[in-house]
Amino acid sequence: MSETAVYPGKVGEVVEQLKTMTALELSALKKAIEETFGVTAAAPMAVMAGGGGAAVAATEEAPVKDTFAVKLTGVGEQKIQVIKVVRSLLGLGLKEAKDFVDKAAASPQVMKEAASKDEAEKMKKEVEEAGGKVELA
Repeated sequence: MSETAVYPGKVGEVVEQLKTMTALELSALKKAIEETFGVTAAAPMAVMAGGGGAAVAATEEAPVKDTFAVKLTGVGEQKIQVIKVVRSLLGLGLKEAKDFVDKAAASPQVMKEAASKDEAEKMKKEVEEAGGKVELA
């Protein structure tokens, strides 16, 4: 169905609620439905004819990532602004923040090892607004 399809009654209400959920919430919902109703939402297995028999291919669901490593990968031309942001985000002194940013100019430096998705995106946004480059891993 197209994105503009209108679903009647309760189905439409549920679809609208699903649109507001995060990937983590949707994953938990999928698991709850599978356990409650004894069904699976796994991709169907494909049967392919080949040679003298049939080959079966199955796909595996990738786990939802809920923590990220935040890496400062570049400083840009606004080094002082980046130092200020790094200092604020990491609670460092001026010298420590400058040293950290100087190291990041040479090779990526981990700002935070296990940040939540929201925290990681917030850190990335602040550093990038200051002119730096951040990678979430």
